[in-house]
Amino acid sequence: MLKRVRRRYLALEIEPGVSDSKELMDAIWGAVSKLFGEYGASQTGLALIHYDAERNLAVIRTAHAALSMVSTALASITRIHDKSTAIHILTVSGTIKSLYKRINK
Repeated sequence: MLKRVRRRYLALEIEPGVSDSKELMDAIWGAVSKLFGEYGASQTGLALIHYDAERNLAVIRTAHAALSMVSTALASITRIHDKSTAIHILTVSGTIKSLYKRINK
C-alpha cells in the first residue's frame, strides 16, 4: 500500500520582484541541487502553485519531509539572472486554503 505524501505550502516574498516565474523556479531548483544534489532535489517534490509579479508573491508546494531543505535553499539564493535578490518565507501551511487566508489578511 502506498503512503500518502504530506505536503507543505510556502508563501514567498521576492525582493525585488522577478519578471518571470520560470526564472524563479530555475533559481530555486538550482539552489536545491547545488546544496543537496540531484537525489535531494528529487525528494523535495517542488512545484509552483501561484506567482503574482505585481505583489512579488509566490506560492510553492514541497514535501513535508523536505521542508527544511527547501527553506535552506531559499535562504541561499542571493542572485537571479545577475540581479541581487532576497527571498523571504512569509508563512508555511499544510493546506493551500489556510495559506491564502493567512497571506490575504
